This record gives sequence, structure tokens and C-alpha cells, in this order.
Amino acid sequence: MSGDAGGRVAESGPDEQAAWERAAAEGIHAIALPTPFLVGRVNCYLIDDEPLTLVDTGPNSGKSLDELETGLAALGHRIEDLELIVLTHQHMDHLGLVEILARRSGARVAAWHQLGGYLRHFSAAAGADDAFAMTLMRRHGVPENLAMALSVGTAAYRAFGSSGEVDLPLQDGSVLEFAGRSLTTLHRPGHSPSDVILHDPARGIVIAGDHLLSRISSNPLVSRPLDGTADGVGERPHALESYIASLGATRALDAGLVLGGHGPPVTDHLALIDERLRLTDRRARKVGGLLQSGPRTAYELATSMWANVAVTQAFLTLSEVLGHLDLLVADGEVIEDDDGGVVRFRLR
Repeated sequence: MSGDAGGRVAESGPDEQAAWERAAAEGIHAIALPTPFLVGRVNCYLIDDEPLTLVDTGPNSGKSLDELETGLAALGHRIEDLELIVLTHQHMDHLGLVEILARRSGARVAAWHQLGGYLRHFSAAAGADDAFAMTLMRRHGVPENLAMALSVGTAAYRAFGSSGEVDLPLQDGSVLEFAGRSLTTLHRPGHSPSDVILHDPARGIVIAGDHLLSRISSNPLVSRPLDGTADGVGERPHALESYIASLGATRALDAGLVLGGHGPPVTDHLALIDERLRLTDRRARKVGGLLQSGPRTAYELATSMWANVAVTQAFLTLSEVLGHLDLLVADGEVIEDDDGGVVRFRLR
């Protein structure tokens, strides 16, 4: 998938193209911007209504800014025309250009209410996120030299993020009013603590950020809570359990068209969510099976499942394994042994 100069999405099959055309007919236009991350391009959405609104911004890079300007121009607009910017969550590929765009346009910025302090002090918040991740990795068996190397690499990516001011703090159930539509903000934590989706019940359309993606599973990352209640030691956020609950809530929506942050639209969210939940259950069974040989750390389980990928993407795969272990612990099948050092898991 890639965005062409017209702000549309190229390289789509006929069904996907029909879905994009339906969105465009409702005044929602996808502009796919490049990112430096493995996930590839990120979909930003221009809502051609009053106020003229951009949902997500792409990462803070000159190439992304250039392509955003080209995409807006093809739709008859400039950055300076934007009146509202909505951020679906806290990840850099979705908010990196917010400071530049808000300054050039004067647009108000809407985001989950707990992102106000996070964005205002972005560099410090990103540093706290890195420290949380380092503590979590050490506690769950990632070798010190690998954790340090990953931390250095992560810090290098911070330039793709941005500070900013949240002018419209969003709550679960907040309604954004436009001249031609109303969008209800729904909190869907799991992929990150700040994920929100925008639901248009009259049209059965959802702008979902990374909450639900058509071609890849949204990884529930074990993230530092935005209220600062966890530091990676002791009780930690159970991201996958939160994400499963969020998927259940989204499954109940009238959502004939789901526009995700990466890849083509989703036109059958019920079938996709059910498949994702089946995959989650199968993977939990696989993780449990690996404990038949005795207690293991989450990192040892990750390397058994993904080999070298668990080295190059240690935090991502560690989050994946911890999420499934949390499900097994909740079901009473696995015990988490925490003596204040390295945590290990074993079958009950």
C-alpha cells in the first residue's frame, strides 16, 4: 500500500479500492505517509468538513511533511487550511508532525485527555517510556547488553516524535461536532494506553488508528501508564487483557467500514475481530506448551518462538509473550514467580 500524489491509496485490490471510494464519498480521504518504522506507511485522514480536520499527522520528517503537503494540495487544501487535528494515540508515526502543523495552521489539537502532559513534555515522557521498557526487559530476562543496545536505538528514533499542546482533551464518549457529521470518541486501550477511535454511527464508519488493522495484528505493547502508577517493577499493565476488552467493545459497534492507521480498510470487523481472538487463544496455548519443560523467563519464551526476531525486536516480542502469559495466569494455568529479581513463569 502506498499513497499517491493525489492523497489516495494505491496498490489496492478492487474490494479495497471500493472501500476507499466509499470513504472518499463521505468526505474522508486517506493520505499515506512514509515512516522509518517496519510497519511502513501510516494512514492519515483528511475529513473534508467544517472544521477541516486531519486525523493523525505522520512522523516528524521532511519527507512525510512534503508528501502530506502534496496530498492535501491534490484535495484542494493546504496545511494552513487545517482547523482541527485529532491524534488517535501516542506513537510517533501518528503524532510526529503535530507541532509543525498546529503552528502553521493555528488548528486546535484533540487527543485523549491524559496526553496533555505527555505531549507538552514529550522528550521527558519518551525518556520515561524508555526507562520503563529497560526495567521491564531486565526483569523478564533480556540480557543487559541487548537491553542497552535497544535503548540506544530507541532513543535515536525520538526525533520522529514531537511536543505539542492538547487544546481539546477527549474523554470516552466525547463527541466532535462537524457541519455534516458527529464523531464519537471511544477509548480503546491495549495497543497503547491512549488509543481512541472515532465512530460515526450515522454512516457506520470508524477511524480506528492502530486499534484494528486489516493486514497485521495490533501489538498490545506493555506501556508505561500515563498516570505514572507503574514503573516496570511489581504489578505491570496487562496490555493484552485490555486490548481484548477493547476489541469486544468495538465488535458491538455498527461499523461497516473501519479505516485503520496502516493498510487498507476493514469491511467486516466482526469476522476480523473473531479471527484475531482465535489467534490470541492459539498463541496462548503455544506459550503454555513451551512451559512443559520447566520454568522460563518471558524472554526465553520469546526466543523459542521467534529466534532472532526476539533479539532485534526484544521489547515487541516480550510484550507479546507477557500478554499471553497474563491470560494463562488469569485462567489459573500458569504461576508467575517474582522474587524481586528476574521473573519466571511455570505451569501450575
